[in-house]
Amino acid sequence: MQHCSQPLPLGFALVEVTRLLRSHIDRAFESAGLGLTVGEARTLAYADQYPGLRQSALAERIGVEPMTLVAYLDRLEAHGLVRREPDPTDRRAKIVVLTEAAGPAVRRIHRLATEARREATRGLSDEQIETLREILGQMRGNLARRGEEVPA
Repeated sequence: MQHCSQPLPLGFALVEVTRLLRSHIDRAFESAGLGLTVGEARTLAYADQYPGLRQSALAERIGVEPMTLVAYLDRLEAHGLVRREPDPTDRRAKIVVLTEAAGPAVRRIHRLATEARREATRGLSDEQIETLREILGQMRGNLARRGEEVPA
């Protein structure tokens, strides 16, 4: 296999880091004994991060098919961790709401994800991490304005 002496293109680097970080977080969720699948844990984390999202928007944020999200939500609802409520602006659409019972699981999920991010950013200063966050935010904004993503 040949290796190019040129720097890895930015898109490739972003995708590779994202893939590795997601894999690391998934392994942490799997081994933590949460009593949830990785998909269910991710659903809770995103529903907490983006409260009041419609199911369709939540599926898009997570990067899963709507029917996959429905299966996650069915199981989470059966465990009493989420509710689906009618969207007041469109009664046909459902908004995902975390229940009070989800609190302990969400806190544990966030701790696991924080530890994985801490490991990923080991050796970077707080200033470098903040600069990276700002740069990624600017890139996200640029792409959202071009219609690459519909902002929530």
